[in-house]
Amino acid sequence: MDYKKYLDLASQFVQDNASRVIFAILILIIGLWLVKKIVNITKKIMNKNGVDVTLQKFLGDLLSWVLKILIFITTISQLGVETTSFVAILGAAGLAVGLALQGSLANFAGGALIMIFKPFKVGDLIEAQGEIGAVKEIQIFVTKIISPGNKLVIIPNGILSNGNIKNYTEEGKLRVDLTIGVGYDEDIKQTKEVLMNVMLNNSKVLKDPAPTVNVSELADSSVNFAVRPWATPENYWDVYFETTEAVKIALDKAGIEIPYPHAVEIKKES
Repeated sequence: MDYKKYLDLASQFVQDNASRVIFAILILIIGLWLVKKIVNITKKIMNKNGVDVTLQKFLGDLLSWVLKILIFITTISQLGVETTSFVAILGAAGLAVGLALQGSLANFAGGALIMIFKPFKVGDLIEAQGEIGAVKEIQIFVTKIISPGNKLVIIPNGILSNGNIKNYTEEGKLRVDLTIGVGYDEDIKQTKEVLMNVMLNNSKVLKDPAPTVNVSELADSSVNFAVRPWATPENYWDVYFETTEAVKIALDKAGIEIPYPHAVEIKKES
């Protein structure tokens, strides 16, 4: 291969287009410097507004590449290279990639919305897409939660951001809903006192809001009471199970009957 020939051609090109080459180099150098400055300023703004670190890095990298491509196109255009076809190729490639990754892009958009609007954060107890658990990690494409059974559940951010989300931690207090039934012959006032004392004697039951006991239903074989203690999210299940057990013990001790189905034996006459 005749390298000298190509070197001569390159040298002649530089001589004939010296001003354009110098201007193109200046565009490239100043452009890359400006890109770095713009990306750093953008990251500082996002950090100041509390944008998630993962989202900051992703958006920063995306902005950097887009600006660098624009600088590259501007630079080669200054050298006299026709960029129309090049831009068309980039557009077609971008469309093809977008169609191929539309599911991933939807998850990315969902992740961005979650990180910006913060409907929940790491550690929150949430219910979404038929799953309930504590948020372990919020990634750009998926959110990971740990179920009460200590199972890892991975939910794509696309469907997560477009569905209903129940955040049990946000308000800092949860109401535990229990229904306790007693016999029709039992004294309602005494029963309410026993049920209330069970909740007041549990240190994990919050005093504010105060627990409540009310008759909720006159069922077929029992008078049902709505027992409503309040708890912090981390104590919810402790209060649920401890109250249920303590209610049974307290009602037995007070001689208050909890009705249960009785098997009826039918004898045929001989």
